[in-house]
Amino acid sequence: MTRLLYSILLLLLTPLALLRLWLRGRGNPDYRKRWGERLGLVPVLPARQRLWVHAVSVGETIAAAPLLRAWQAAHPDWALLVTTTTPTGSAQVRRMFGDSVEHCYLPFDLPWLVGMFLRRSQPTLAIVMETEIWPNLYAGAQRRGLPLIMANARLSDRSFKAYQRLRWLVGPTLRRVALIAARGREDAERFVALGAAADQVEALGNLKFDLERSPQVIATGRAWRDWLGHSRPVWIAASTHPGEEEQVLDAHRQLLQQQPQALLLLAPRHPERTEAVLAMVQATGLQALRRSGLGPALQPPPAGLPAPGTGAVLVVDTLGELMGFYAASDIAYVGGSLVPNGGHNPLEPLVLDRTVLSGPQVFNFREVYAELQALDAVTLVDSAKALGDALGTAFGQGLPAPAASPAANPAVAGWMRQNQGSTARLIERAQRLAGLSA
Repeated sequence: MTRLLYSILLLLLTPLALLRLWLRGRGNPDYRKRWGERLGLVPVLPARQRLWVHAVSVGETIAAAPLLRAWQAAHPDWALLVTTTTPTGSAQVRRMFGDSVEHCYLPFDLPWLVGMFLRRSQPTLAIVMETEIWPNLYAGAQRRGLPLIMANARLSDRSFKAYQRLRWLVGPTLRRVALIAARGREDAERFVALGAAADQVEALGNLKFDLERSPQVIATGRAWRDWLGHSRPVWIAASTHPGEEEQVLDAHRQLLQQQPQALLLLAPRHPERTEAVLAMVQATGLQALRRSGLGPALQPPPAGLPAPGTGAVLVVDTLGELMGFYAASDIAYVGGSLVPNGGHNPLEPLVLDRTVLSGPQVFNFREVYAELQALDAVTLVDSAKALGDALGTAFGQGLPAPAASPAANPAVAGWMRQNQGSTARLIERAQRLAGLSA
């Protein structure tokens, strides 16, 4: 009865969801494409053993990459299906895996739509990244005998309180899951408090510690830095959100008073906001360049192209290149943290030995940031001025060398190694559910 009420409400809201996709298409036309998939009309896939992984967008896709590659290596006879919700996530899948995986959008969570999706895609095993709780999808999986794992599952303070108000719906949904692989013990306890059975939940650790330090990323970063210049300060503000770019630009102008050659790489979280971000840069009187105007994506700029001049800001409006730009920078500010978005993954720049700055709004990565602070491996700032001061202090001592970064500290490196291995543990549990030998 509760799921019926949920389905009726969701059906009534579906036209609004489609309208939202249409409106978002003004910034990214891909939001107006492939609506059939969102309505369950996914391609009919051939019957074979198939691992289905759902990753909402870019961050979840990156976190799932080691898992997908490890499964490909261990079980080359299996097909891999990756679903996303956003076009940026879709593009990330294609950039990382090309045609080696199948891809489509996940349909809206209506019973007949998810039923059509499951019949057409024919998965053998399902892994849903992070905390995606879809009552009809999970009911459909259980009805088909499809083992479903929630991987890297987490509950922030905000989401835990919200789900507590919906415990009548969330509890039965969680009990349909074969395994809830929580990031940590606190997350595991919260899932049990919401109604999951204790024997369903296991704290397997954070998959994001298993990031790959790719030689290709290092080489790409080196090529970008050769073009940007090795003698000038270069910093990146990554995954920024509305209300944050203004503060980042204020901090950069403050830095320019001390370091006139400093260059900012500004990478908004959602590339469809590029025009608005470029307008902000131009309004400050700084030179604005856009990455997409410098040559093909995933390739350094062509030889002979002039490097950005004094006071320049390079707006990164492409997908799949953030790690390369982290590698090209001296200092990384991780966005979504000077505004109440909960922050983004600080481990991405850390694994590349970058010096890391962040705002205080990091509730999505609270435990990670707490441990980084205890290790003196991150600097938190609470305003544009504080960010500018931190940049000025760091660059005032010369360009930070990777060997001197907090990530190169043996204690930090040891902490990162200690927290790795979640992918292997998850794969072992998944193989067991699929009836495979390790």
